[in-house]
Amino acid sequence: MTEETPQEKPAASHDPKRPAKLLEFMSTGWADRSADLPAEGAAAPFRAERRRRLAEQFPGEVLVIPSGRLKVRSNDTDYPFRPGSDFAWLAGSFEPDAVLVIDADGTATLFQAPSWDRTTPAFFTDRNGELWVGPRPSLDAVTAELGITARPLEELEKLQGTAARVLQGYDEAAAAFFESSEQADKELATWLSEARLVKDEWEVAQLQEAVNATIKGFEDVARALPQAVETSERWAEGVFGLRARVEGNDVGYGSICAAGSHACTLHWTDNDGPVVPGELILLDMGVEGNELYTADVTRTLPVNGTWTPRQREVYELVYRSQEAALAECKPGNSFLDPHKAAMRVLAEGLEAMGIVESAQEVLADDDKRYSRWTLHGVSHMLGLDVHDCAHARDEVYRDGPLLPGYVLTVEPGLYFQPDDLLVPEDLRGIGVRIEDDVLITEDGYRNLSAALPRDPDAVETWMASLR
Repeated sequence: MTEETPQEKPAASHDPKRPAKLLEFMSTGWADRSADLPAEGAAAPFRAERRRRLAEQFPGEVLVIPSGRLKVRSNDTDYPFRPGSDFAWLAGSFEPDAVLVIDADGTATLFQAPSWDRTTPAFFTDRNGELWVGPRPSLDAVTAELGITARPLEELEKLQGTAARVLQGYDEAAAAFFESSEQADKELATWLSEARLVKDEWEVAQLQEAVNATIKGFEDVARALPQAVETSERWAEGVFGLRARVEGNDVGYGSICAAGSHACTLHWTDNDGPVVPGELILLDMGVEGNELYTADVTRTLPVNGTWTPRQREVYELVYRSQEAALAECKPGNSFLDPHKAAMRVLAEGLEAMGIVESAQEVLADDDKRYSRWTLHGVSHMLGLDVHDCAHARDEVYRDGPLLPGYVLTVEPGLYFQPDDLLVPEDLRGIGVRIEDDVLITEDGYRNLSAALPRDPDAVETWMASLR
């Protein structure tokens, strides 16, 4: 083999051998690539403004935000790649190993692998080559569509030793090129989370699209409950997953399809239990849209379409608590105000049921025994992540005020564990949660998922209409 002959990368254990003649042959006879460039994407101006704000926050500094790397699922099989949310918010590329760098003068450059060429065999021998996983966009196409200068990933090495703030936890190899401090890097992550709290109009539209697709998915599952009865919770999970892949990128998180007492396990994602007529099924599901914004909606449904008196009693209590929480969703109120309002209603309901002696007593900050049956907070922020803006400071997020542009869930629940001897026997195993996605507006809120029925009578009517 001469020095100019293309070299073959080591083959996997199950790959056939590739002789030099084949390697040379595969690099010839290919048509020229199209030079047509895409139009600039609708999100490009919004992302440019976000990058401008970021550079303004840290003037004169180099800022580094990686997309992340492929993660191994098993042996040579990777999980499907999804870029880090902060990177997606600022850059919009969906390529692994990409790195956004904002220079000291505010200039943004996206470093990522260029499209494969056919002069070396990697395009068909590499497990991430074009004939294995599909083509990568050209850097010219990336520049045109995303409105940001794209350069070959290998040029990142020229920045070796540069002092910078780096968003850590996504790409150790890329981070190693830069000199950074733990405190400075943490400040970058915090700012990004807090900046993402207020959604711009493009983001709100993406969230509404994800919610609309999610509502279709709930309709699909409600229609398919008879098949779930014949099989298991997995049928519900699979039906919703189909809608998520058709209408968006994927599910935004592992779907919770919890029938019977499984509804008392907050994040039941095994989804392998029976679906029994006469019981309830708690469905906590969300479509992640093609731009990676996710919905997060929960409905608890009677499997056979009709509540029993005891189920309706619990459901109506949760419904009233959600109504109280929604009434507190207004700018200037504390993020925790909806939670507190819902907990008051639930505690009073537990008192009326004879489960606690005094709602006033258990609501005290040094008591909170009602939490045995409510378990979780009523809200979290929603956006590119299902639990969005996780690095924001408490004084800005959890203990801060609601502001126009925030999108949050409102999701009270009651969970009576099947082995809880402190509740009447006919309540044991009943779990109910109702969750909607809410945009804070200038004068109140808009329920993005309002088209999916919540009222107990409306739920029965809706289910009957789908069958």
